[in-house]
Amino acid sequence: MSRTVLYEQDGRVATITLNRPERMNTMGGDLNERVLDALHRAADDPDVWAVILTGAGRAFCAGGDLDAMKERQSDPMYAGSSPRARAEHLRRMMSSSQLLHEMPKVTIAAINGACAGAGFSWACACDLRYAAAGAKFNVAFRDAGLSGDFGGTWTLPRIVGPAKARELYLLSPRFDAVEAERIGLVSKTLPDVEQLLAHVRSVAEQIVDAAPIAVRNIKANLNDALRLSFSELLDREAARHIEASQTQDHLEAASAFLEKRRPEFKNR
Repeated sequence: MSRTVLYEQDGRVATITLNRPERMNTMGGDLNERVLDALHRAADDPDVWAVILTGAGRAFCAGGDLDAMKERQSDPMYAGSSPRARAEHLRRMMSSSQLLHEMPKVTIAAINGACAGAGFSWACACDLRYAAAGAKFNVAFRDAGLSGDFGGTWTLPRIVGPAKARELYLLSPRFDAVEAERIGLVSKTLPDVEQLLAHVRSVAEQIVDAAPIAVRNIKANLNDALRLSFSELLDREAARHIEASQTQDHLEAASAFLEKRRPEFKNR
């Protein structure tokens, strides 16, 4: 990874840290490309079962780098490109949100500070979200004269409900971690960043201590439930449940329960 994104693997947990603290981890420079690289690396590594996304310094990710956006508008190459080409490039960058949501690993946002714009969308694309008490939130797109990207208009209504999501997008209020927990955006608020990271690490360890095939299938079921009919979802549940029931890990879980010992899962 480049210096703008740090990648660390400890056991079965990979931690991806956005590392532009001097720019509040905004999406400038090569940060978007390096985040994509890191997410693909974690998604493709069979030894990684959970992924933590966090930021260095006082921000999780404050969204797009407005200074870089302004400079780009005056770049002759950018100015000469078609809207379609620009949209195609942005869509490729936005696949980072798709990876966070769809990869067969549990993704966890450790929101250490300012979380706004596309950074807010990244957090919403994760399976779980936790925040430090000092974290501040703002959808922010309206204030920047933009309509939104990185999937927040799809994920946020499914987290806080459509009415609240419309309020956050259309009125663009700034709110703190206490309010984020109250509306269900984050699962828990921790007193400071150190305790946040420790708690998120403990959550990740709970995830990787479980049977990985079962966890992958649970995530797939939950994602399918967002778009399938009930009958179609029941079909998927049945197929995945039988798949999991035929694994060695399921037999190990049953044996460990009966023998009152800790199971040892092998991902098979």
